[in-house]
Amino acid sequence: MTKPKIYIDGREGTTGLQIYERLGGQDDIELLLIDEDKRKDTEERRKLLNAADLVFLCLPDAAAREAVSLVSNEKTKVIDCSTAHRTAQGWTYGFPELHSQREKIRTAKRVANPGCYASGFLSLVRPLVEMGALDPSERVVCHALSGYTGAGKKAVAQYGDPAREPELDSPRHYAVTLAHKHIPEMRLVSGLTRKPIFMPMICDFPQGMTVTAALFADQLKGARSIEALRALYGEYYAGSPVVQLRPADAPSCGFIGSNNLAGKDTLQIFVNGNGEQLMLTARLDNLGKGASGAAVQNMNLMLGFEETKGLNL
Repeated sequence: MTKPKIYIDGREGTTGLQIYERLGGQDDIELLLIDEDKRKDTEERRKLLNAADLVFLCLPDAAAREAVSLVSNEKTKVIDCSTAHRTAQGWTYGFPELHSQREKIRTAKRVANPGCYASGFLSLVRPLVEMGALDPSERVVCHALSGYTGAGKKAVAQYGDPAREPELDSPRHYAVTLAHKHIPEMRLVSGLTRKPIFMPMICDFPQGMTVTAALFADQLKGARSIEALRALYGEYYAGSPVVQLRPADAPSCGFIGSNNLAGKDTLQIFVNGNGEQLMLTARLDNLGKGASGAAVQNMNLMLGFEETKGLNL
C-alpha cells in the first residue's frame, strides 16, 4: 500500500516543529521535506504542496491563504493551523469531539485547526448550548492563562533570554481591548449570538493553559447544579480518549494548575463553584490539544488512521 505523502509548510515554527516531532518516527507515512535554502521559494513550495496527499499549514494568516491558493491538486488535503480559515465557508472546523464533527473531518479536504484558547472555551460552552442548557444569547465571561510558546517564536526568544525584562517574571494580561483573534471562532462554533468577554494572560512557563468560563447558575436551564453539569459533560464526551471529565473531588486542594498537561495531547474538564455561581475550566497543552496534537488527530481521521496514533495521552 502506498504511503500517504505529508508536507509541513512552516516546519520551523513552534507548531510545525511539534507536528514534525510527532510524525518523524512513523513508518506508515512519507514526509516531504523542502531544502532549507528554498523554504521561501514559491515554486518549490507549490511543487511540494501539490505532491502531498495532506499538507499542514503552520504559517501566519496571509501566508496560509497564499499557500491554499497554490494548491491545484484536487486530491491534496489541507489542515490549516493558522486563524485564516476557522470561520470561512467551505472549511471544516477541526474539533472532533464536538457532536457530528468527527465524521465531517473524516471526509473533509479543508480542515481549520482550532485555536488553543478556542479549544478550551468550546469544550465547555458548546455542549451547554447544544444540549439546551445555555441560551445562545447569554453573556459569557472567559478568563485564561497560557504558556508563552503560544505567542510564537518572538515570545519564546524573549522569555528564554537571560537578560529579559523583569516584568516577564509575572503573568501578564494582554489583548486588553477584548478583541483577541480567537473570539470569532469562539462565538461562531459555540453557537453563541453574543461575543464572549475574553481575558487571556501569558505566563512564565513554556507550555500548558487553563481556560475558565464563569456563569451564574440562573443563566442555565435544567442543568444548574454542579452534579447536573458533570452529568451533562460526562454524557457529551462519553468514550472520548482525548477529552476527560475530572473526578468530582478534583481539585482536592482547591487549585487547578495551568501547566500540568504540558507535553500531553489530552484536555481535562473541571466543574466547580457553588449553588449560585459556576466555574467551568478546561486544562490542556497549548501546543498539544491546542495546536499540534489536534492537527495530528485531524490528520489521522482524514487519512483513515487510528484517531490517537502518534498522540501522547
